[in-house]
Amino acid sequence: MRALTRIPAALLLFAGAAAALAQTYPERPIRMVVPFPPGGGTDSLARLLSTALTTKLNWVITVDNKPGAGGNLALDTVAKAKPDGYTLVMAQTDNVVLNPLLYSKLTYNPVKDLEAVSSVASGAVVLVVRADSPYKTLADITAAAKARAGQITVATPGTGTVAHLVNQLWQNASGVKFTHVPYRGMAQALPDLIGGQVDVYMGSIPTLLSQIEGGKVRPIAVTAAKRSPVLPNVPTFSESGIRGVELASVWGVMAPAGTPKPIIDKWNVAINELINQPDVRQKILATGAELHGGPPQSMTDLYAADRTRLAPVVKAAEIKLD
Repeated sequence: MRALTRIPAALLLFAGAAAALAQTYPERPIRMVVPFPPGGGTDSLARLLSTALTTKLNWVITVDNKPGAGGNLALDTVAKAKPDGYTLVMAQTDNVVLNPLLYSKLTYNPVKDLEAVSSVASGAVVLVVRADSPYKTLADITAAAKARAGQITVATPGTGTVAHLVNQLWQNASGVKFTHVPYRGMAQALPDLIGGQVDVYMGSIPTLLSQIEGGKVRPIAVTAAKRSPVLPNVPTFSESGIRGVELASVWGVMAPAGTPKPIIDKWNVAINELINQPDVRQKILATGAELHGGPPQSMTDLYAADRTRLAPVVKAAEIKLD
């Protein structure tokens, strides 16, 4: 009986220690790992968030770009890091949802080894062509693909990305065949698109918005359910006659599994308060992203639902990365 009475006391002591840890956290710089090179949508969002937290809460956050293997290198690093709240990752749909469907063997399990902190934002895919392209509408590209099966090239940030899945959904919905040309991000693909080596490119709105506004590329359609506020004149795929092509990348912060709940909660509160502050909110919306937020469980449920929805698409297309 004495041993049993000591158990609740031990639990209370542990809870008290965890709460005390959260009160003093953070006591040193925090590492925010980004699974992609500098300059893309994921990197920009991570830096915006890190800068805002540093400014408003005096947290010191360093952004560590760790690209490679479709984001697996970065997520593996964080999954195996000490769960103390000092190593986190700006994850997204591509690596958390799609990689488990694309790789038969992973060195980490995003469901078991990583823990949701908070979703931050989402970005629909936008289809663009070079500024002087003869293609003006989605119908133009679809018609060309029907006339020249397999000859129209569609570039994406890589095999197995959300953009690649959009390409597959587009083919399924329209009964055409494109040639997929995967790159390692927009920076590599853009010169070939502008130079005419590829016909079209698909990437997230936040990644491509500056190129669109600069006149380097012309937007054709977006994969959102409704038009983007930053691209009000660009129709959706559905408006253009291609239904079933609604998909977006969802960005969110994740931590190693086992990170103390008070620290997870502290991050969640900080992110939700931050993205609802007018200055930060406006900066995120100005990139073309949509705000998310909410409790950690909502992020977990969102990724789980996308994984279930996209698994049949990946299987039918026989997309594998190993």
